[in-house]
Amino acid sequence: MLSFPREGLDAVIKAFILAGGKGARLRPLVLHVPKPIVPLANIPFLFFQIDHIKRADITEIILSLSYQPRKITDIFGDGMKYGVTMRYTHEDLPRGTAGALKAAENLIDDTTVVLNGDILTDIDLRDVLAFHKERKAEATIVTARVMNPAGYGLVEAAPDGRVIRFTEKPPEDEVTGDTINAGIYVLERSVLDRIPGEGTQSFERDIFPAMVQEGARVYACLTHGYWQDIGSPQKYLEASFGIISGRTKMPGYPQKACPPNNWKKQEVSIDAFSILDGKCVIKSGVAIENSVLGEGCRIEEGALIKDSVIWSGTRIMAHARIEKAVIGRLCHIGEGARLRPGTVLGDKSTVSDFSIV
Repeated sequence: MLSFPREGLDAVIKAFILAGGKGARLRPLVLHVPKPIVPLANIPFLFFQIDHIKRADITEIILSLSYQPRKITDIFGDGMKYGVTMRYTHEDLPRGTAGALKAAENLIDDTTVVLNGDILTDIDLRDVLAFHKERKAEATIVTARVMNPAGYGLVEAAPDGRVIRFTEKPPEDEVTGDTINAGIYVLERSVLDRIPGEGTQSFERDIFPAMVQEGARVYACLTHGYWQDIGSPQKYLEASFGIISGRTKMPGYPQKACPPNNWKKQEVSIDAFSILDGKCVIKSGVAIENSVLGEGCRIEEGALIKDSVIWSGTRIMAHARIEKAVIGRLCHIGEGARLRPGTVLGDKSTVSDFSIV
């Protein structure tokens, strides 16, 4: 991303995170845990977003919650011990992305950075805010180029960044470009006046297209930084690889994962990229490559784990083979079982001995 002058950014800017969705595409992983706190590299995902926001010197954060809200508020509370101030709004019935912001209208005073609650990125929000101010925009949409834009909102912009068309998730045969809505917006408070107070309202389907049509100052800020959503198991796995490979930063976190101590180095093969909690038990002959293992996992003799994520408390029996899989909490994978690429298991799943899944 290009850098823009940052003078005049001293106003108190708040961040608003859309964290209320059920994460249906990420099932079965989110049946017992809301998407904003699924473990990514053994850290609740929301810590990555909070750390990202703090790097832009934004310390007031509003979370819009709906699905299993208590599990989120129990972790973060008022946010003070993480260096931020956290406030919460709660929707009994989802009102859409714009409706959620409207419901928090009394907490919003000025320019607000809005983020989808499933975005992992290192985009410098200070540059986005400077771009927004320089263009005197009412709304700025962060965009990214992706290899496969199907399933995303498409944004077409003039050379100066002015948005000329916004199309939310068109059919595959109507995809006209590779530049997508990255799920991060900078909005002036005037945008709230455009959102009806009742019913479901979407920025992507309702508000932004209407603003573009009437000629409002809506701009696209194209980023070339790291960007990945975690909205499906495959994308969640890709985000895990992004962390393992160092393409994006780990957040400051009070209980960072550490190398396991329940194994003998000369008897196992664990590559330098893998992330394992210190309470894992690893038996002889185990090979672990490019993977993440959560707290209390137990891996028996001769098992192979490659390009996979295994949540806490799961036991992998002897000579099992797991590749490009995501396994939930407290699962049991039988002796000699094979989990093929793309396998996703929810919490407490069992795979029988010598099964192929």
